[in-house]
Order: sequence, then C-alpha cells, then structure tokens
Amino acid sequence: MTIKLDAIRECFEGVIPATIATASPDGMPNIALLSQVQFVDSEHVALSYQFFNKTRQNVMVNPRVALVLVHPVTVTQYRLALEYLRTETAGPLFEAMKAKLAGIASHTGMGGVFRLLGSDVYRVLNIQKIPGESLPAQPPQRNLLAGLRTTTERLAACGDLDRLLAETLSCLERHFGIRHAMVLMLDQPGGRLYTVASHGYEASGAGSEIPLGQGVIGVAARERTPIRIGHMTSEYAYSRAVRESAQDSDWASALETEIPLPGLAAPRSQLAVPISAGQRLLGVLYVESPLDLRFTYDDEDALVALAGQLGMAMHLLQNAPADAPDESQDGCEPPLQQDGTPLAIRHYRENDSIFLDDDYLIKGVAGSIFWTLLRDFLEKERTEFTNRELRLDARIRLPDVSDNLEARLILLSKRLADRKAPVHIEKTGRGRFRLCVERPIRLLDE
Repeated sequence: MTIKLDAIRECFEGVIPATIATASPDGMPNIALLSQVQFVDSEHVALSYQFFNKTRQNVMVNPRVALVLVHPVTVTQYRLALEYLRTETAGPLFEAMKAKLAGIASHTGMGGVFRLLGSDVYRVLNIQKIPGESLPAQPPQRNLLAGLRTTTERLAACGDLDRLLAETLSCLERHFGIRHAMVLMLDQPGGRLYTVASHGYEASGAGSEIPLGQGVIGVAARERTPIRIGHMTSEYAYSRAVRESAQDSDWASALETEIPLPGLAAPRSQLAVPISAGQRLLGVLYVESPLDLRFTYDDEDALVALAGQLGMAMHLLQNAPADAPDESQDGCEPPLQQDGTPLAIRHYRENDSIFLDDDYLIKGVAGSIFWTLLRDFLEKERTEFTNRELRLDARIRLPDVSDNLEARLILLSKRLADRKAPVHIEKTGRGRFRLCVERPIRLLDE
C-alpha cells in the first residue's frame, strides 16, 4: 500500500460516517453508512456490527468489501479494499468500540438504537486516494512528541511517588494542554480502583473509588486497553453509574462513606489508559475535557507511551532502598505533652474503615495502616516509621508483597489533609515518614 493506514486515522473518528459497499453472491451491490471504523494496527481495521442487515448477510458469504472514508478537515476521500477475517464479541477491541459507539449514539440521538453486537475485523488490502478537490489541513495545535520527551525527562528525575504523580499531572497541562486529569491505583482484592492524585478539580477526590469494569476507567483497567470516547454519553457518566453499581455490589453498605469522584459534571471527551509494569496492572491514567473530540488517536498514542513510563517509574521507586534517617529534623512532641479535647478515632475491623469522631476518613488497606500507626504511637510513643517495616508488618495485612504501599500512604496523607485532621504524615526521606499528632487521641476498636 502506497498510503499507510496509520496516516489516515483522523478519518476514523466518526465525524463523517463511512460508506461500505458489499455484494451478494450473484453480484448485486449494496451500499450503506457505517457507524464506526476502528484502527487496529497498520494492516487491520474493525467495523461496528450492529444489525443483521443486507450488509451483514453479504459479508458472511462474500468477505471482500469496499470502504470509503472522508477526512473530517480536508474532506479528502479514501477508498479501502478490505477482507473480512472474524468477529469479536468480547475483549479489549470490543469494549473500546462499544464505549466509542455509545458516545456517537448519544451525540446523534440514537442512544436507544445503536447497540454493538460485535467488532468485525478486516485485513486492509489496498488504500487509494479518490481524485477530487480538498481543503488545506490545519496545523497541529501542539507537538505531542516533543511534549512526551520533556515529560519523560522530568519523570525520570522524580525521587518519590508523590512527586512523580504531581509532575505527571502538571506536565499533562503544561505540555499536552490537558487541564483535567487523575491517577487511580488498583486495589486488586477489592476489585476496584482508588483515586490517589488529581489535577484541575475543586476537590482532590482522594480515596474515591471505581469498580473494575465500570465506565471508561473501570473497563480500561479490566481489559488493559485504552478506552476513548469523543462525545458525552450517559452510559459512562460516573456521577450516576458509580452509585448504581455500588447499590448492586458487595460494597453497597459503603454508600454512606462514598467519597465523590473528582471530575467534570458533563465530560464530552474521555480517555482512560492503563498503567502497567511488565504484566502487572498498577492503575489507570484518566483525562477528560468539556470539548467534543478533544482526544485523537495521536493523543491516545502519546498517553499510552507516557503511562508506560509512569508504570516503570512506579515500579522502580517501589523497590528503591530507603534513605538514611535525617537526624536534623525535629520529631513530633510525645503524647504526654499534648493538650486539648481528645479526638475519638474509631476503627471497624470488618473493612478497616476509620472515623474521626463521627466523620468518615478512609477504609481498606489505608485504614489498616493508619490504625497500626496510631497504636504504635500510643503504646510505644513512636512517631518515626519506614515503608519497609510497614510492608512486613502482619497487622496491616497487605494483599500482596508487591502492593504499592507508598500509594496507600499518599492516599492516607491526602485524606487527612482534606479533612484538616489534627493528625498528619510528614515525609522525612525516601521510604521514611513521621506521624504527627496535634491533639490527644482516643482509640475505639469496633
């Protein structure tokens, strides 16, 4: 092929519907509009299968089809010769196309009609540019490759996870023009993801949760594939979907302690990219925008590369040795020198949820960590701790030796800060931190 498939990916965004031509065994042609064309790789595309119509009947007996795509800016037309290979009804490709189709259906007022039955995978045999006039192409708003290079250089200089996450979100705005973003980490035993860092929102949303398989973020994590939507769709609206999912799940009892997910009230573009290290899923990088079609295939490529760098940096930081203790820093005052009304800290063993007086703070592994720190503070008057000793502490019951303990500590620290609690965590070095308690505390174990 003289024209490479990845050079015309802008034609696949669904701005202008594609036209597909098929033929019956006796040569009778049939032409129809197509809802979605998905770029798979340099030799394959996938077409949405929604109805068992004449097009579908023809393809099943005659696998050769012709497809006409139109560039949304230049209106240049391309004719593709395709050969049908297979239909996928589950998995990463199907889920990515299902999410994208939901946005297209909502945008065109066809939400109750469009339903993806399968993703038909085709081999691209030839691409031809159809003769005709075209409009000039618009210059790109930014150089994504240059932005990716600068961002990866800055991430490489980060010495701890908190700084790594902050730098990632800052660079997304500075070099990619993405103002609304968040990073969620995987809690594998709980079957959910929890927000550990966000940017561009009034509230941090630290500790808010998404079940695996729910919405753009949950599906991207479950299928380990990028999920991108270019139009607003109620099917993937988290303000409604998360609560409905929780009501039907094992953690319905936690609705009263639900932390609102940070996010736009009506995102018109969404992109969720898995963060992995080797074969291990660590979390999801999620970005959104109030604009239609804000994120393109090129944005997706850039963020997939960035997420790969982020995952490797997380892995390296998790296994880095702790710094030597900094003796120059003053420790917190011992418990006997504290004044004020005691703060009642209540712990529920069933799910390790923690309440400060009657206000919910955190649950799960982060709650277990906090309870362990508080017990050592009162019983042993300890304020200095290391990540390594916590990782080996049987009281915490970490789900896996490879679990990202530092992410749990960042979450706990942010929740304490969000609640303006008289207890906070100070980082004293890589792999080291200090628990500071500003009021007397009283522990209640339920």
